Amino acid sequence: MGHVEDRWYRTSPAGRERTPRHGTGRRWRARPTVDGRERTARSFDRKADAERYLTTVEAEALAGVYVDRSDRTTVADYARHWAAARPHRPSTARRVTSAIETHIAGTPLGARRLAAVTPSEVQAWVTDRSRILSPLTLLRLVGLLRSVYAAAVLDRLVASSPAVRLALPAARRERIVPLTVGQVRALADAMPARCSAMVITQAGLGLRIGELLALRAQDVSFLARSVRIEQQFAPGGRERADVKTPTSRRTVPLPQVVAEALAGHMRAWPPAADGTLFTTSRGTPWSHRYYGTEVFRAAVAGAGLPAGTTSHDLRHHYASVLLHAGESVVAVAERLGHENAVLVLSTYGHIMPNSADATRQAVDGAWSGDKITAPGRPAAAVSSGSRRSAARQARNG
Repeated sequence: MGHVEDRWYRTSPAGRERTPRHGTGRRWRARPTVDGRERTARSFDRKADAERYLTTVEAEALAGVYVDRSDRTTVADYARHWAAARPHRPSTARRVTSAIETHIAGTPLGARRLAAVTPSEVQAWVTDRSRILSPLTLLRLVGLLRSVYAAAVLDRLVASSPAVRLALPAARRERIVPLTVGQVRALADAMPARCSAMVITQAGLGLRIGELLALRAQDVSFLARSVRIEQQFAPGGRERADVKTPTSRRTVPLPQVVAEALAGHMRAWPPAADGTLFTTSRGTPWSHRYYGTEVFRAAVAGAGLPAGTTSHDLRHHYASVLLHAGESVVAVAERLGHENAVLVLSTYGHIMPNSADATRQAVDGAWSGDKITAPGRPAAAVSSGSRRSAARQARNG
């Protein structure tokens, strides 16, 4: 919708009269309207050209591909708008906001008009970020920018996303080398006495650090030999929140080694008033930063474990123990609180037991014995010709 304006003449009660612009500039001005808002107006020498422009804009609007070329929104501004509208968890919101402010708003790309960015500019931005970010971190950042532009396309601020056909450095996930039982024991021994059971509990239940810190006495059933995982402490706070995803809400078996560690811990340091099992000497819950960085890092050094070992390595240890014991990847995914088994396979596939021996035994077992048969075909099966030959021989006696 919209209209074409004659900039040289106007109609008044006295009739048609000249405007102050008469004879200067282009006479015909097309003023399109899309979604109830006046969009980019353009002037033309001929009325037919102005009407053609108006028709083109209306056709684009009806097809859902119209883009307001006059919009001045920058990449950084729209990225902030996009992030604010997403239903992110607090921890995710902090991570996304940090990425936007540091790697988008803090670069020349962030100041560019959203609709003016070209694929080559995005490629230059990717190359610049690759100098300071790891390949996997860069891949996540590019995914963020692509999500921002996908939303901008839906909002009809751009016709298409420029974040396409980008050359990215190879992103190879480092292979996990899980801690052994001996290393986990050494780590527990190197911990302050108040924290020793925390290592055994995390390694024996496969908990995330937030789930470990929020564990309560009422979550543990010694009689049913199970532990219910329902809450966590988010990084940067000590307020209880729901676990990471719906599948993270789970019940895991309580091994005897963990039950004994928890029972001993509860005798020495009774739970807090709200049931929190692991608390500081002041009776307050541990924070992510202090426990995960200060206490845990000191114990890693004291136990002689590889530098860079974190509490998440205890979760990797748990997964490796289950896989080596023959648990299916589906069961391991459920114990870890993953949505599906794909992440288990991609993360731990290289540490799964070698099935070569089982394959040899299966084939040798099928081929053993006096008669070798094809799968699904009865051993007694013979051709119809053989049956007729046997019948003739019987008649001729």
